Amino acid sequence: MNSLTLKEKGFAEFVPLKELRFSILPFNKGSVLVLIDNTLTGKPASDIVYIGKSKKPAKRVLGGYLAGYGGKTTRKISSKLLDDGYIEKVAVSWMLTDDPKAAQEELLESFKKEHGEYPAWNASKKTSANSQSSAAKTRRRRPAAKPPQTAKSGA
Repeated sequence: MNSLTLKEKGFAEFVPLKELRFSILPFNKGSVLVLIDNTLTGKPASDIVYIGKSKKPAKRVLGGYLAGYGGKTTRKISSKLLDDGYIEKVAVSWMLTDDPKAAQEELLESFKKEHGEYPAWNASKKTSANSQSSAAKTRRRRPAAKPPQTAKSGA
């Protein structure tokens, strides 16, 4: 799966983030969003770096990815775009759908089946789910009791 196969599935033409205008993004329509790295297009490795979903794509892309508002994943993507210089080489596309969550899950599973892993910017979210439960258990444990301090006797 790459940007070329997504166009065949009904995704809009990819638009470089630097050239993105508010007027071309769907506003209040459920969508699956895909971010690609333009420098990888046409190469053997997939150019897809993130597959996400949104009920308000314009707000997610402009307010979240580009302005840094939102949850942990959205802020992580914003940081990669702005702090790590990906803004120069990332493009976005979307596909309107009545069920963005189901469409995203289907694309993620299809990507994983083909490539053996999730897209780079989705990876930590999906792979940490199993380790998160053990980390949560660790946090709930009480810290080991400190040995009692002995009073120092003064002479």
